[in-house]
Amino acid sequence: MTLNILIVDDSSIIRRSLRFCIEQQNLEQQSLEWRVCGEADNGRIAVEKVKELHPDVVILDFAMPVMNGLEAARQIARIAPEVSVLLFTLHDSSDLRREAQAAGIKEVISKAGRPGDQLVTSLRTVCSGG
Repeated sequence: MTLNILIVDDSSIIRRSLRFCIEQQNLEQQSLEWRVCGEADNGRIAVEKVKELHPDVVILDFAMPVMNGLEAARQIARIAPEVSVLLFTLHDSSDLRREAQAAGIKEVISKAGRPGDQLVTSLRTVCSGG
């Protein structure tokens, strides 16, 4: 089984880092392959990519030009409610977590600390239906 992942962040360095983290997990996993099916640098493009690529998971940054992660998540929830959305952000707060949940985001992952570990845990949770 393959889990298709769309990475959305306005920083190309963050997108590359997330891609690397995801690809490294494929070396350690047995039963499930994680595949980055695309990337976008803002929320508007993310919504278009969801329509085009049909990912299973979207990893969204919060603060992006053109359309932020919350608005993109709301639009993704309307057009593809089966897609799991994770918010990957520096702007972590209880208010943002409430807004994210209301927008249909499954989990908020802070870019501070060890975000790769938390991202992997969150993706595994999504894979198991959590």
